[in-house]
Amino acid sequence: MSSRFPGLSGIRLKGLALFLLALVVPVASAQAADEPDLIFRRSTVFKWVSPNDKLATYGLDDPEVEGVACHFTVPEKGGFKGWLGLAEEVSDISLACRQVGPIKFKDKMEQGDDMFRRRRSLFFKKMQIVRGCDAKRNVLVYMVYSDKLIEGSPKNSTSTVPIMPWGPADANVQKCGEFFTQ
Repeated sequence: MSSRFPGLSGIRLKGLALFLLALVVPVASAQAADEPDLIFRRSTVFKWVSPNDKLATYGLDDPEVEGVACHFTVPEKGGFKGWLGLAEEVSDISLACRQVGPIKFKDKMEQGDDMFRRRRSLFFKKMQIVRGCDAKRNVLVYMVYSDKLIEGSPKNSTSTVPIMPWGPADANVQKCGEFFTQ
């Protein structure tokens, strides 16, 4: 009986599969702690036997800027590849960020720092939400995009959060320019 993979025995293939699984499992468990909140999902493409394609909307708080929350919607591939986590997700991601309380900066930040990062394929593609400051207008700027090891995507979405007083007790509005470095 000849093997479809000359030179690789069944033991070697099993060892390779276990090695690849060992690489993926720690990444998946490390991401679980930083997962955003799932708000809802809607099916977009019906599949008879396997899971449907969906749009999923998530919410998360900015970990460095208290009082700002972002919501993003991402397409999620269905089918057996999507169910197994092997499908490469598309780069169409929408983003909306808003002030949800008094804004307080926790520390100094760099322009374009990652606020959130999530894998969009098994190895090579990731989605990133980055933040910056428009100091002239005292506005936080958030951008979502996806990149690949070899080639990224120009698809992106931007949302802005003007820093405003939050009720009468919040008269001292911070200036984002004081917390961001170039």
